[in-house]
Amino acid sequence: MSTANALLPSLMQRLGVASSAYSGGTLVVCSPIDGSELGRVPTHGQQEVAEIVRAAHESFLTWRNTPAPRRGELVRLLGEELRLSKNDLGQLISLEAGKVLSEGLGEVQEMIDVCDFAVGLSRQLYGLTIASERPGHRMMETWHPLGVVGVISAFNFPVAVWSWNAALALVCGDSVVWKPSEKTPLAALACQALFERAAKRFGDAPEGLSQLLIGARDVGEALVNHARVALVSATGSTRMGREVGPNVARRFGRSLLELGGNNAVIITPSADLDLAVRGILFAAVGTAGQRCTTTRRLIVHHSVRQALTERLKKAYQALPIGNPLTPGTLVGPLIDKASFDAMQQALVKAQEEGGVVFGGERVLHEQFPKAYYVKPAIVEMPAQTETVRHETFAPILYVLAYEHFEDAVALQNDVPQGLSSAIFSNDLREAETFLGSAGSDCGIANVNIGTSGAEIGGAFGGEKETGGGRESGSDAWRAYMRRATNTINYSKELPLAQGVRFDV
Repeated sequence: MSTANALLPSLMQRLGVASSAYSGGTLVVCSPIDGSELGRVPTHGQQEVAEIVRAAHESFLTWRNTPAPRRGELVRLLGEELRLSKNDLGQLISLEAGKVLSEGLGEVQEMIDVCDFAVGLSRQLYGLTIASERPGHRMMETWHPLGVVGVISAFNFPVAVWSWNAALALVCGDSVVWKPSEKTPLAALACQALFERAAKRFGDAPEGLSQLLIGARDVGEALVNHARVALVSATGSTRMGREVGPNVARRFGRSLLELGGNNAVIITPSADLDLAVRGILFAAVGTAGQRCTTTRRLIVHHSVRQALTERLKKAYQALPIGNPLTPGTLVGPLIDKASFDAMQQALVKAQEEGGVVFGGERVLHEQFPKAYYVKPAIVEMPAQTETVRHETFAPILYVLAYEHFEDAVALQNDVPQGLSSAIFSNDLREAETFLGSAGSDCGIANVNIGTSGAEIGGAFGGEKETGGGRESGSDAWRAYMRRATNTINYSKELPLAQGVRFDV
């Protein structure tokens, strides 16, 4: 029995998932750790999508009338269940997605944190009081539950993205239908089981409040096209977003898109290189380069380029690569062969465009010949070519040189994506310019930290081909509600706005 298969049954049992939920189905799930089959999950058909959305809508009609602080109590209980199951769910994430264990545990902690945030939010769904130009009138803004929220998530954060959406949607009064990546359905089954535990403790949550849809692209398309799904929150590739966005818009639904990232770090002459190396390492090779916030481009002033590049190469050579469940491992496997092939194709194209490649080769593991472990790659490029401007979901770091600061910012912005960005500088003017309106055009802009590892308190998302969506903190909750402007006349007169007269 493989390493992954040996661990799975006991994990799933403790998480409350019956063996029948991941056996006997048609969707084969493999572990990237060793390439072994973890299970065969039953899938849903398009007719079942309609039934599940109908049940979710019926649940919404009840849930919307539950006071928001009471709705927050359900999310608080979900956070408790996640705390109790953090170690088991973190291990399952590592088994199924290939993340090193500390990242798997960190993803569950992120879910716990967003539940805490949402519980507080349940008492802070504030509107506005607005001055009226008419005497004896009051204007105000109120927020109301939206409806069924469809969540489509990707393999690289198999559960956290669901929690960002579900925790907020639930306290906002919505129901949730979740279609996880077909590469990571087991963690989704576990989350659904934990939600059901929380709902049982809650006592009177309506049936169908949170549901799963397991399947391939056709299932996602049916969810996207269903008229009863008020909001589709989709995380994935730009290609996927180009299909989801127009389809939802065609029926006048709402979409919240979290798509590609081609994130850059600018290194200025004043940068603390010790700090920069540490920040770049995690951002470039964490999750084996399979984060939407992964650093893919390094824009370095020519005066420090050689020194920084040599230090990074030395650090790359020392990276522990292997089984993500082994203590000390920092780089686990790519999710599958397709990801490995895409990485190799990108490296070949970069070389054809004049790039000098360091690393990038497959690391053959004696115990796991079917798995795809790789050495992260550093590619010194003569210019920002089309290959550099394209996001490859793998640990490839392209290194570019600049001379003038404005050129560095221009390079940073000269890609279709606009998710995350960072600058390492001890020059106040450079840092503030980077954060200003003439600086980074990304949804996330950092100073002296890397591009990955966002906290849940700030709204997460990006511009341009990243999709424009915002999830998690700040006022992202507004995406899950509908706004109403109300005017109350408490006078005995009926004046019209803008001085209009309509006397009969």
